[in-house]
Formats: sequence, structure tokens, C-alpha cells
Amino acid sequence: MRDDDTGLTGLADEGLTRRLKALACTAPLHDLDARKAKLDWADATIYQMAEIALHTIDQVTIAMDFDTGAGHDEVIDRLLPFIAQQAPSRMPEEHVRVAKWVLDNLINVGTTDRGFRRVYGSIGPGGYQRRQFDFKLLVELAARDGEVYLRATDEAINVLVGALDTDVESAQIAAEVKLENLINRGRLADAKLAAEQARYRTVQYGETLRAKLDATRRDVRSVDWEREVPELLDSALSHIEARFRAENAILKNITTARDETEDLDKKRRAAELVDIVGDCIRRHTRLQSRLADAGAVFRAEQDRQQFSGPPQRATLDLFGQLLVPALGLPLADAVTPAEHFFHAVAGITPPVVPSLSSLVSLLLRPAPERDQLVGEIPEPELMPAEVSDKFGDDVWRRADELLDLPEVPRRLSGLLEEARRSRQPGLAALVALRAVHAYSPGIGAARRQGDRSVLLAVDDGTLLDDPEFGGADLLLSTAAVERADEEENEEVA
Repeated sequence: MRDDDTGLTGLADEGLTRRLKALACTAPLHDLDARKAKLDWADATIYQMAEIALHTIDQVTIAMDFDTGAGHDEVIDRLLPFIAQQAPSRMPEEHVRVAKWVLDNLINVGTTDRGFRRVYGSIGPGGYQRRQFDFKLLVELAARDGEVYLRATDEAINVLVGALDTDVESAQIAAEVKLENLINRGRLADAKLAAEQARYRTVQYGETLRAKLDATRRDVRSVDWEREVPELLDSALSHIEARFRAENAILKNITTARDETEDLDKKRRAAELVDIVGDCIRRHTRLQSRLADAGAVFRAEQDRQQFSGPPQRATLDLFGQLLVPALGLPLADAVTPAEHFFHAVAGITPPVVPSLSSLVSLLLRPAPERDQLVGEIPEPELMPAEVSDKFGDDVWRRADELLDLPEVPRRLSGLLEEARRSRQPGLAALVALRAVHAYSPGIGAARRQGDRSVLLAVDDGTLLDDPEFGGADLLLSTAAVERADEEENEEVA
């Protein structure tokens, strides 16, 4: 193989890896459509879950700021009109539940790290190797006031834009050039899509800088402030300066096109572009203020972490360092570390017998005044008892009439069909419940209570053919009960 063939192979493999990662980021969206038919609380096949998920990521990305993000309720409110367009005949409560279900799945609620993992292959010096790609789409973070908000990750933004691991500054410049070119040619519909992509890249650029500052606040040594971050800040300031000039020129061009055109559709699209480009300018302004404060953040964190001292005790990961290893041990080997752990966390055990000095002080302590121990007892306010009977009196009365079978036994299926024809809610369920209870009736209790008859159920092997209930099609009949006083009279006679 020639050297140039080897280089082409490496480039092809790198491109394949990038495409596989991009495909992996869309897998959770396709998985929503694959699982929507299994939902038991609604017939969700009418909803396009992948489209709702993309719209969710879009709304979270637009609402993101440098320090905050989007609230859960805010995102759900923005999703409801889009979901209602897909299923206008469904109830608003179902639309809210669909929005919450999609949002929880994008956050990946229920997993340990709330992340997604996909396996892909790459060709290297050792041949074909399988690798794991871990990523997240939406993450929950806590603000300084304690509120939890949502932020879209770089992978989620790349799902919207349609590329993965793209250089942010190059992509931003390309998006601006493309946007300006489309506006000059009058293609406002395509220009709107390019403007939205430019805004996504702006958000992604701010995310890169925010991650560097967050890492600095955690550990200033984890970030290269000698070369990497200063170069990043210089390039970011140059980038913002160039973007300000380009975006203001584009904004002026769009405003002119909006004011001069007579076409209402073009005027509306131009107005939407004005809002999007104006939002980009506002985001760049906020980003510039953060860049100006980055040096002060580094110096403050350097002083704080330098004089805070090393941690006195390492943090123990109970799940990873104790629970998981203990679950993998045999029972005899796992008892010892578990006992050591529980003895250590249980605290100090109080002595069974007090010391002599404590005992003397307890005996010499004066008795408390009894009249001060208990004050006036307030009269409790009692709430009326809730009605716990699921079936009303009319339903019980009608069930007694159906189950009064003194002569000819009847099948449970026939009684259920007759109960449904009466159109009384809960009657069929009550008949089925009493029929099952009659399979082993309390004869002794019926005699003690003085009942004249008792309902009997017999299983002859016939299966019940019913749309609501299953099991055996029981034979039901009413049998007379001899009372205790009658037997005593017979014995005396």
C-alpha cells in the first residue's frame, strides 16, 4: 500500500467516526418514536416524538444565557402549541404529559449519570476496535438561588445544526457569510435557517468559555491559564469584534429589505430575521462582558484556592467504593466490611449503666412541677369521614337481585352480560367480585349471622369468555342455610 493510500484511509476513518458520532446523537430521538406505542396512559402513535424532541432542544437552546438556562415549566409551555398541532383532538392534559415525557427522556431521567452511551467502531493500528461514545443532550444545573434550569449540551446543539465536533469560530464565520449571501440574494426563507444556525453556534461558543470558567472555579490547575486560555480569550474578543461588524451590517440590510418590500410574506420573514440577528448581537454583548471578567475570575480563584489549604479528609464514594464492591462479594466476605461501615456511621453508643457522678446528680435533681408539664388540651377539629364504599346502595341492591338464584344455577358470563345491559356503573365489577368470593363462602359466619341463604360458586372447568374479566366461568346458585336455633329445636324434639 502506498503512503498516500494510508493517509486517505486515515482521513476516511476519521470522517466515518465523525458521522457515527453524529448518528449516535440522534439515536435517543429515534428511540422515542420506537417506544411511544408502549405507553399505557395514551395512544401516542399519533405524535411524532422525534420532532417534539428537536423542538424541545431548540427551545432550551434559545432560552440559554451565559449563566442560566430554561426552566422546566417554561419549556413545557413553549412545547404545548407545537404538540397541539399534531393532535388537536386530544385533551390538553395529554399534551402536557407528552411534553413532560419527551423532556424527561432527553434528560434521561432514571439513569445514574443521566447520560447516553453508544458503541461505534474505528480502524486503527490494531485493526477494528469498538469504542464507547458517552454524551448528554439536556442537563439540569442549579442556579445560585437554588432554582434548577436546563441547558443544551454541545452534542444537542450539533444535532440541531447538523454537524459534530466542528470548530466553533470557523462555523460561526461560515454561518455569517452564508446568511449575508442569502439576504443579498433575497432568499429570506433559507436565510432564516442560516440565522438560526448562526445563533446556535453563538450559544455553543459561549458554552465553551463557560466550561473553562467553571473548571477554573473547581480547580484552577485543571485549566491552562498560561497559554491555552489567554489564546482563547484573544481569539474570542477578535471573533466578537468581527461578528459585531458583520451582524450590524446584516441587520441593516435586513431592516432595509423589510421596510422596502411590499410582499407581506417577505416582510414577515424579514421581521423574524431582525429578531434573530438582534438576539445574536445581544448574546455577543453579554459574552464580551464575561470575557472582560475572565481574568479577574482566574486571579480571584487562584488566591482563594491557594490559601484554602488541602482537604483534611478524602470524600468517600459510598456507591462506587462500598456498595458496588460489596454486592460482588460472597455473603461471608461482604459481612465484615458492611459491619465496619455500620458501626462507624451509627455514632457513639450510650453506656447502659451511668457513671457514679451522673447517677448521684440524677438522684439529687428536684422533681419537676407536675402542673407545668401539661397545659390546656385543645379541642381537636374532626373532619367528616370520607365515604369508602366504592359501590352505591342501588348497585348493591341490583347485584342482590341478579345473584338471587334459588332454583336454576346460572353462569357468571350470563350474569355479567345482564349487569352491563342495566348500564349501572360498577355493577359488573361487583357481580364478578361477589362471584369470586362465593367460591369459598363463609358458611359458619352465615349461620351465626342468621342468614337464610348463601351464594355458592362451582368451577366445572369452563373458561370465562368476557372482554373485561378472565378466569373460570363459574356456576352460581343460592343455597339455604339451616340456622343454629332450628338445629337445637330438632335435637330437643
